[in-house]
Amino acid sequence: LKAREFAKIRQLAYDTFGLDLRAGKETLVAARLGKHMRQSGCRSFDEYYQHVVADTTGESLISLIDALTTNHTSFFREPAHFDFLRKTFLPEWRNGPSIDIWSAACSTGEEPYSIAMCVLQELGAAASGQVRILATDISTRVLATAEKGIYPAERFEGLSAVELRGYWLRGERDWAGCYRAKKEERALIVFRRLNLLEPVQKVGRFPLVFCRNVMIYFDKPTQQQVVERLTGCLEPGGYLLTGHAESLTGIHHGLRYVQPAVYRKALSDGREKGKW
Repeated sequence: LKAREFAKIRQLAYDTFGLDLRAGKETLVAARLGKHMRQSGCRSFDEYYQHVVADTTGESLISLIDALTTNHTSFFREPAHFDFLRKTFLPEWRNGPSIDIWSAACSTGEEPYSIAMCVLQELGAAASGQVRILATDISTRVLATAEKGIYPAERFEGLSAVELRGYWLRGERDWAGCYRAKKEERALIVFRRLNLLEPVQKVGRFPLVFCRNVMIYFDKPTQQQVVERLTGCLEPGGYLLTGHAESLTGIHHGLRYVQPAVYRKALSDGREKGKW
């Protein structure tokens, strides 16, 4: 991977999805993109770059994104957020006519399914028709996995036997060793492709937004843009949840710190939100 090739790929990644590939990542980029380069029939990274840019379907760009980012996730990852969802958020907002929750950068879907399980545990049958979970990601590949809602058994090590029996169907025959989300759980979630660097107003407004462990890939200017967009999508009194490894230090956001990785948008009159 020549310096000029790395520079072009670096700029493409930054411009299209905000990934900040700093100097020193050349070996990593070459290793992760080499397979895609060969599969595309390209003989050099420069030729591969031209192939990605020329692909009007966008699929080659998605493959590049998938290769350069790590889609690591798990059920109930960073469990303090799900305790907050159960003990603070739902009691405050459950009396409203509807509750819209956004799982931004949902990856392969473990986060929105974890949210759905919490909602069903707390609200039961009332969740149907009241709660809607929008799950988005830039990658069509991970969204396809998420929408199927099928995972190997080892992915459920953190779930209790009650949660597993209550919300998941055990596969048989060709699907032995896998579990699929039950229809009550899947009915709460809508999956959609969305790039956080593009205007997001069209998704609506939410009292709760999960955007965790994605801003670590962005530099400060890009983080500022994304936080501004997410804040604009929060209802007055709504909450933004970030990854525990992420910080809003140095970012102008107008949100109030609540607890680690939890921030709240004030009401227009400055009073705290109680119930809808």
